[in-house]
Amino acid sequence: MTQPTAGQNAMQSLIACPRCHAALEREGSIQRCVDAECGAVYPMVGNVPILIVEERSVFNFRDFSERKATTFSESIPGKSKRAFRLRQLIPSNSRPVGDVSIDSFLNELPNPDSAVLVLGSGERTFRTHAQLDIIYTDVHLGPEVSVVVDAHDLPFPDGSLDAVVMDSVLEHVADPFRCAAEVVRVLKTGGRVFSITPFMQQVHLGRFDFTRFTYLGHRRLFRDFKEIHSGMMGGPGMALAWAWQYFLLSFSENPKRRKYIRAFAKLTSFFLPLFDEHLKHKTGAYDGASSFYFVGEKDPTPLSEREIISLYRGLENIG
Repeated sequence: MTQPTAGQNAMQSLIACPRCHAALEREGSIQRCVDAECGAVYPMVGNVPILIVEERSVFNFRDFSERKATTFSESIPGKSKRAFRLRQLIPSNSRPVGDVSIDSFLNELPNPDSAVLVLGSGERTFRTHAQLDIIYTDVHLGPEVSVVVDAHDLPFPDGSLDAVVMDSVLEHVADPFRCAAEVVRVLKTGGRVFSITPFMQQVHLGRFDFTRFTYLGHRRLFRDFKEIHSGMMGGPGMALAWAWQYFLLSFSENPKRRKYIRAFAKLTSFFLPLFDEHLKHKTGAYDGASSFYFVGEKDPTPLSEREIISLYRGLENIG
């Protein structure tokens, strides 16, 4: 039997049943809820707990026990690394220009040993923040994922975390408002959130892509937070580069041909996001931005609809 590491033992004290939020106990290759009325059992794949509520999730336990690709085709064993290296040589048409990054957000946390939840962590880690207790989660079994979670039912007790990071996650969930409410629930009073969500971007991750948010829509999503920072993460140049790529891709359904089209599109539009460094603080750019970021602190008094409307940043006339 695989033995848990020290980091996994620390995580065990933080995770909870996603159904009732009671504590979990590890029993060999399962996690069992200690609440007698609940008694839910969750499997583990290696040392990774699969803490989802199957009947309320688009995923099920077999997806992970059989190591299916779920949202990321890159996670399929045997995927060509040559194709990945070639993609790395092509200039990107995505260029973040936000004044806040995940690293700077983590640096600004008031508690130096904060418990931080990273939703949709993929294969990223933040090694320079070793003092923080960071829990890496996703809905696929990436090499750095500590626990598989569904953001609609977070497996943590109320008020147990200091910060939550969501980088391009909420467009991929069925109900982003329910997920935002879960973030509010698990954060301590004064806990912080960092979210990046697209506005003018085409579909990515295929069937797991649901929603887009304007600047105000993003602010309303986090109405239970006092704003610390917010703004554009990707500007109109990035939005235009994405639109050019997807316009060209519309002409072909052949997978091999689409790879060449994608490469050509990036080679002919990579320079457009370079303009966003100049545009990111211009009010008129907010109406055509590619994505927005929000950093906030949990506040017991939510914003009213009237207050949200007053925060509009843009130049489009009303009516």
